Amino acid sequence: MNPSDLFGRRAALAILALSVAACGPAFDPAHPPRAALADKWFKRAEKSYRAGDIEDANEAIKSAIQAAPHDPEVRTLGAKVALAKLELPEVLRLTEGLTNPEVLGLRGRAHWYAGDIEQAADDLEAALQDPSVKDPWAREVSKLARRGTGRHPFAMEGSLVASVEMPKAGPIGIVPCELEGERILALVSTAVGELVIDSGSRREAAWVNLSFGDRDKLEVKDVPALVEDLSGISHQLGLPVKALIGVNVLRHMHVTFDRHGDQFVVRRLEPTPPPHASRVPLWYIRGGATMMHISVSPTGDDQVPLLVDTAAFLFPLSLGDSEWRRAGVDPQTLEAIPGSPNFRGGTVPQLKFGAFDLPKIPAIEDIPRPDKDLGVNMGGIMGAGLLSIFRITLGDEGRFMWIEPDPTMLEALNEEAAGRRAAQPLSPGAAPGSPPQPAPSSPRATPQPAPPAGAPSVPSVPLRGTK
Repeated sequence: MNPSDLFGRRAALAILALSVAACGPAFDPAHPPRAALADKWFKRAEKSYRAGDIEDANEAIKSAIQAAPHDPEVRTLGAKVALAKLELPEVLRLTEGLTNPEVLGLRGRAHWYAGDIEQAADDLEAALQDPSVKDPWAREVSKLARRGTGRHPFAMEGSLVASVEMPKAGPIGIVPCELEGERILALVSTAVGELVIDSGSRREAAWVNLSFGDRDKLEVKDVPALVEDLSGISHQLGLPVKALIGVNVLRHMHVTFDRHGDQFVVRRLEPTPPPHASRVPLWYIRGGATMMHISVSPTGDDQVPLLVDTAAFLFPLSLGDSEWRRAGVDPQTLEAIPGSPNFRGGTVPQLKFGAFDLPKIPAIEDIPRPDKDLGVNMGGIMGAGLLSIFRITLGDEGRFMWIEPDPTMLEALNEEAAGRRAAQPLSPGAAPGSPPQPAPSSPRATPQPAPPAGAPSVPSVPLRGTK
């Protein structure tokens, strides 16, 4: 072969090889390609997190981290899941050494909820340096954190326990308290991250003191508070609401709220488990808005992720179209709500909430809103109308809640169970006069929570402190 021809062929092969290499991904020795097994676990965790199945996401991401412990994408998703479960040290461990804006936002939130306000300010400010980051919560909290040097958030003084009588306000929780010595009314709002003060009372975010109770007063000092115009909420409720008590505050105060008994209880210490209560796990979108699972299918084997919004008071429950179908209801059969033409409603035949089976729950069709685009496909909202038939106590610093049914609901449970026992036929081979079969372990009742008279057409307070 002619040497010049051989050289030409070699040159052509070299050019072809360079072209192929240019079309493929560059090899990064610091971040080698994810192994197939790790990628499968990661994709399962990512899908489950978006679907609101936080427990499956947690199990899957643990396996992904085990298979690819240095993969930054895997570690970032692991930190998101850990933050949702309030596993704050795990968030910091997984994000150690990572510096992209999303990770800095996660680290800043973990430091903030752990009470490390200076570190929170450092990470949140660093995240906000990126022009692509739009995070109003981080912007306001970073300023507040810089002004909080030397403070001890949520330090408590006075009585170990304080009980407040809530005024009648339908199913929602209106709490009389003192803000910097001034008597005010505050709204319990589990879809809000922080304490929010009406802008008519204060112009900028601040550190404030809250007091609860009269003779046995409990004071909560150095509470971080954001500012927003709450006049619309006051107008809707017909009450002068001057503050929203968000979940970061509720978790620290170990609260119980009981709409039937009109009691709101705050504590310095973790409460003991209430007797006859059902334990319901909670998780939080980016540490803020409260989430939980219910079942709406007749078999009870589905898990529907719901936003828990105690400020949503028009109806007990709102569900998306797919969740209505799970409940066995065609969304096309829902009917317009009298007086609220923007909403359609119906009845969920069966709902499982904790250990309780609840039939015939009124609900509305959930309407997509921009402020719900938080990276999780929520199935709807559980509002105050349903929560108000239970006495609710936050446990394990907000990682779950204990629910106890309203005493009048218990009477209905007992009456219905007795009716079922009386109507139940004898089992084959049972002798006449033998004891009746026991009632199912999950009690069933027919609560009919109703909206307050004159309730407005807007069913909930927009999400704050979560984006």
